[in-house]
Amino acid sequence: MKIMSSLAGLSLACMTAFSPALAQNAKVVEAANYMGADRTQKLIEAAKKEGVINLYTSQTVQDMTVLKTAFEAKYPGVKINIWRSSSEDIVHRSVTEYGAKRFEVDAFETDQSGLEALHREKLLQAVTSPVIEQLVPQAAAPKEWLGTRLQIITAAVNTKSIPESDWPKTYEDLLDPKWKGKIAVEAGDADWFATVVEHMGEAKGLKLFRDISEKNGFQVRKGHTLLANLIAAGEVPFAVTTYMFRVRQLNKSGAPVAPVLLQPAVARVNGIGLALNAPHPSATILFMDWLLTDGQEILSNHEFFSTNKKYAQTPPGLEILYVNAAEQIDQGEKWEKLFNEIMLKKRR
Repeated sequence: MKIMSSLAGLSLACMTAFSPALAQNAKVVEAANYMGADRTQKLIEAAKKEGVINLYTSQTVQDMTVLKTAFEAKYPGVKINIWRSSSEDIVHRSVTEYGAKRFEVDAFETDQSGLEALHREKLLQAVTSPVIEQLVPQAAAPKEWLGTRLQIITAAVNTKSIPESDWPKTYEDLLDPKWKGKIAVEAGDADWFATVVEHMGEAKGLKLFRDISEKNGFQVRKGHTLLANLIAAGEVPFAVTTYMFRVRQLNKSGAPVAPVLLQPAVARVNGIGLALNAPHPSATILFMDWLLTDGQEILSNHEFFSTNKKYAQTPPGLEILYVNAAEQIDQGEKWEKLFNEIMLKKRR
């Protein structure tokens, strides 16, 4: 969420200074828009000549390595170089590099807030692909990037610490005194907070979370993977915001952790976008097509929620609200302030 309130520092004045560097690259445009019957074959031939993809990603090293290994095995001679960091760092680094006319990055694989920021900074090249029609609407709607996975934010519990009979069924259940000192939240989830509160009705939702915070408090942890691991280790009994894929991965490995499906759940769409002046456009588009088809099966097998309708399987009966990245960037300062004051107890 920090990226939403800090985006202003990268905005209009910055782009005015950078504008001479942002003309579209004819080679990139041609590769991005070619839809002939031999499209895939042309991409493969050109990709082998380019030989490399420079990818900036916020995906975990473990999960991205699985994808990298599978892609490189299918297309020998094409290597993926990975630079991993937070979504915010990806945006800052990319804007800085483009400002210096360093066009080294080929693609950005990150969350929708980062991709929306890159769109606003005019660093993305839209790609026309036959794969788009296979995607769920939330993944196909963006004009300059495509959704690769749904990042569902869910509550989670340590099954040894809290018996199933005591698991909350609603957010209102967290008002019970038995939850005092037992609830954790991830420090950067103001967009989750905004989405849930707006769904409840702003006044009602803010009052509910204020009451929970005043009566029982929230432990604050930084990092969804860390938080899920702390629950599995028993150091945190319960959290309102974890990534469901990681909870499911840990559960599958035998760890005493399980998702708790409080309605509504909130989902971010993670995706991939082609850099405006990508030095290796054909290899990158080939990877994008693969990630949205064959790669989806790999993601599903690793407990991610696919955006390709062939593989998409969200939990049955779960109401899912999707974060609106554009709205959250525009209103980011408001919601980060409320999140800090209510959930994190940071007064400004």
